[in-house]
Amino acid sequence: MCKKIIFSSFLIFASFLSFAQTSLFKHTNTFTRQDTLRGSITPERVWWDLSYYHLNISVDPDKKFIKGHNKVTYKVLKPASRLQIDLQAPLKITKATQNGKSLMITSEGNAHFIQLKEKQQIGTTNSIIVYYEGTPKEAIRAPWDGGFSWKKDMNGNHFVATSCQGLGASVWWPNKDHMYDEVDSMAISVRVPKNLTNVSNGRLRKVEKHNDNTTTFHWFVKNPINNYGVNVNIGDYVNFSEKYDGEDGVLDMNYYVLRDNLEKAKKQFRDASKMMKAFEHWFGKYPFYEDSFKLVEVPYLGMEHQSSVTYGNQYKQGYLGNDLSGTGWGLKFDFIIIHEAGHEWFANNITNKDIADMWVHESFTAYSENLFLDYYYGKKASAEYVIGTRRSIRNDIPIIGQYNVNSEGSGDMYYKGANMLHTIRQLIDNDKKWRKILRGLNKKFYHKTVTTQEVEKYMIDKSGIDLTKVFDQYLRTVKIPVFEYQITDNKLKYRWNNVVKGFNMAIKVTANNKACTLKPTEKWQTLKTNTKTLVVDNNFYVTVNKI
Repeated sequence: MCKKIIFSSFLIFASFLSFAQTSLFKHTNTFTRQDTLRGSITPERVWWDLSYYHLNISVDPDKKFIKGHNKVTYKVLKPASRLQIDLQAPLKITKATQNGKSLMITSEGNAHFIQLKEKQQIGTTNSIIVYYEGTPKEAIRAPWDGGFSWKKDMNGNHFVATSCQGLGASVWWPNKDHMYDEVDSMAISVRVPKNLTNVSNGRLRKVEKHNDNTTTFHWFVKNPINNYGVNVNIGDYVNFSEKYDGEDGVLDMNYYVLRDNLEKAKKQFRDASKMMKAFEHWFGKYPFYEDSFKLVEVPYLGMEHQSSVTYGNQYKQGYLGNDLSGTGWGLKFDFIIIHEAGHEWFANNITNKDIADMWVHESFTAYSENLFLDYYYGKKASAEYVIGTRRSIRNDIPIIGQYNVNSEGSGDMYYKGANMLHTIRQLIDNDKKWRKILRGLNKKFYHKTVTTQEVEKYMIDKSGIDLTKVFDQYLRTVKIPVFEYQITDNKLKYRWNNVVKGFNMAIKVTANNKACTLKPTEKWQTLKTNTKTLVVDNNFYVTVNKI
C-alpha cells in the first residue's frame, strides 16, 4: 500500500512537470516573433533601467474582474523615445501617461510600445503610469499554468490567488516582463471586498477602508524583486507570527491561513523556522530581512513568491502526503514549505537573467530538500533522498533551454540538476568548502540576476576543480555518463562512455573493501588488481556497465 501511494505521488509530480513543459514552453527550433518580443532584451527595453513600481489595482471576485494602474519609474541609460510594456490578453491597456500627458500606444500582441513625448536624458529618473483593466486569464492547473485562481473556501468565501512563473507576470499586470531587470523596490495596493484580506509581498504599511464596502491593503517591498515573484492573495485570512533570531538579527515570520485552518497551520508551519535555521546554515542569511518572511495559504499547491511564499500542501508531510524519493525521508518535512522557501535564496535572491537558465532556480532548490535532511538527519539520509529522486529523471531534452525566446529547458532541472550538484559535492569531497561555495554564491550574487556561465565560473574558481565538462554533460546533453569496466587476468580496464568530448570526471569506487578514486577518460586505462568485484559509489549520478 505504502509503495503504491509513493509511486502514485511520483507520477503526479512527473505529470505536472510534463504539463509545464508541453503546455507552456516550446522545445523545438520554431519560435514566433511574440516569443522574441517576450524573451529578448529588445531595443525598447534596453535603454531604461527599472527603479520602482507602484501597482494599484481593484479586484472584484464576483465578476472575476480587475482594474487599476502601474506607475513605472525608471532611469534613462541612453536616449530613446519608445518604451516596451508587456500585458497579456484579454487584459487591455486603456491609456498611458507621463507627467499628466497621454501617450500613444502601439500594440503587437502582448508587447505594447509607448511613444514618449518628453526628451529622455541620460541619467534622469522618469515615470509613466499605465492604466489597464479586464478579466485576466484564469489558471487551469496553477501553478503550472498562470493567471488568477478564483476559488471559494469551505465557508463560501472568495479564495483568490495569482501565479505566473514561466507564462509571465504580464498575464495579470503591466510591467517590463523580462527577468534580466529587477525593480529596486515596489509598492502594491490591492482593493478587495471588505470581508476579505489581501496579502502581497513585503510588509503591510496601511489598511484603508472605503465607503463602498471595500478595503485597500497597502504593501511595500524594500528589496529588489523579480516580476513573477509579485503576488496577490485574497481570502478570509487570519494571521499568526513568530520572531526568528537569525544571522542578520530578528526576522519577522508571518503566517496567513484560512480561518478554519488556524490550529492545523500552527502545528504544520513549525517547519518554517526549521527551514530557516537549516538554510541560513547552508546558504547564508535570509536575503529579505527588511521585507519579512511570510507563508500564505492559497487554493493551489504553492509558489516561491518573494517574502510571500504561497502554500497549498493540505497540511501534509511530503508532497501532498507522499514521498517523491520513495525512501521515506521525504515524509520528514512538508515539501512545499521547504522547497518553495528554498527559492528565497535560489530564484529570488539569485535570479536567472534568461528563463533558459532556470536550472539555477530549480536545481539548487530541489537540492536544498536533501540539505534540509542533511542538517537534521545526517549525510546518509540526505544522500538516500536525492538518489531516490532519480526515478523522476526523464532525460528528454537538455536542462538549459533556448535563449532570448522565453524557453525553459527540461523538467529534469529539478532532480537531474540536484543530482548533478550532489555529484559535484562528491568531487569537492570537503563539506566545509562545499558549504562555503553555496553561501558564497548567495553573497557574490546577492540580489542580482545571473547567467549560467557566471554560476559555473564561480563554482569552478572556488572549488579549484575544472567542472566545465561536468556542467556540459549534465546541463547541455541528455546523456548520462557510463562508467565501463572489465576485470580479467588481474587487470582492471575502465573508461567513460556516452560522454561529451574531453569528459574526465573522477569517480570513487570500492575494491576489496577499500575505497579509492579513479580518473577515467574516454580512453581505456588499465590497473593491476587482484579484486574480483568493483562497486561504484552511488552518490555519483552515472550508470555502470561491466563488460
